[in-house]
Amino acid sequence: MPRRQPIGEFLAALGGRTPAPASGAAAALTGAMGAALAELAARFAGDGEAAARANALVARLERLADEDVEAYTAFMSARTEETRRRIVEVPELIAAAAEEAAVLGERLAARLSTSVAADADAGAALARAAAAVARRLAELNRGGSM
Repeated sequence: MPRRQPIGEFLAALGGRTPAPASGAAAALTGAMGAALAELAARFAGDGEAAARANALVARLERLADEDVEAYTAFMSARTEETRRRIVEVPELIAAAAEEAAVLGERLAARLSTSVAADADAGAALARAAAAVARRLAELNRGGSM
């Protein structure tokens, strides 16, 4: 599972000729990186509530990376309405969490000095990209044939 793998192993698995992990897990972990940068920014801003929310988003997105691998693996084993629903639902959850991390990062960037604002901006950009990828994945999975 992605969140338990060293990054090198995850990247090797991502580049391998296997159905999972793939773009869903990559989007989730990219969103988690964005949320972690928002957490860093929140800590420099002295905003404990924002730091706690960002930390919760990191954990949520890590879990969703694993769930995406599980969902797609199940779909490849049995293409049912239930497994199809999961390969749409999980990326939608990834998109929502990543979008929340992006908004949090943007809000924090506006309150910080240049050096830390750059981290918050980077986190927001990563999270926005992750949300866009996950939304597109859900769209593709929704419309695919069984």
